[in-house]
Amino acid sequence: MPRVKRGVTASKRRSKVIKAAKGYKWRRKSTFKAAKQAVMKARKYAYRDRRNKKRTFRRLWILRLNNALRELGLKYSTFIQTLKVKKIDLDRKVLSQMAIENPETFAKFIEKVK
Repeated sequence: MPRVKRGVTASKRRSKVIKAAKGYKWRRKSTFKAAKQAVMKARKYAYRDRRNKKRTFRRLWILRLNNALRELGLKYSTFIQTLKVKKIDLDRKVLSQMAIENPETFAKFIEKVK
């Protein structure tokens, strides 16, 4: 039976993991076992935080919107309720951008909504 040399696939897999762990500190960047654990954990965090980012931005938009509305003598909750009653479909991102970049336009918009 001819001799079979192995290890090409395994070494490719290991080097792929080591490459993914580039920039990590200490053993985690060079040792396969530690690198594998670190990369797995990093990928879990990345997956989780891609979803958390959406929450964080929504909170930021609501905060900015609330601050802009308070200056105009309105509460965030009542404003959102009036938007829903009047069937105006503008999301919080657009409203907060308008409040920051164009305060005059935002004030006019608020007057129309009232």
